[in-house]
Amino acid sequence: MICAELTIIPIGTGQTSLSKYVAAAVSALKETGIKYELSGMGTLLESEDPDELFSAIKSAHEAVFKVGALRAATSVKIDDRRDKDKGLNEKVKSVEDKI
Repeated sequence: MICAELTIIPIGTGQTSLSKYVAAAVSALKETGIKYELSGMGTLLESEDPDELFSAIKSAHEAVFKVGALRAATSVKIDDRRDKDKGLNEKVKSVEDKI
């Protein structure tokens, strides 16, 4: 299972609110069918297929330009674990069980 954290920051929008751009990126993710979870600081993604993951990231990145951004800084953090099939929920549960 591949888990990723995606953050896209539009630059030079002339406003402090970024929700319009985040909504466009999340809508693009939703259209891809990839499993995602929105948080207050980024979006978590899960996929079995690296091509699907990178295609979804590209779609989200391009979506902020379609709604008017002229520049975007996109950060992706990837955890690609191939010895066990553990997704985001299992990772959180593993830590919670130890608390």
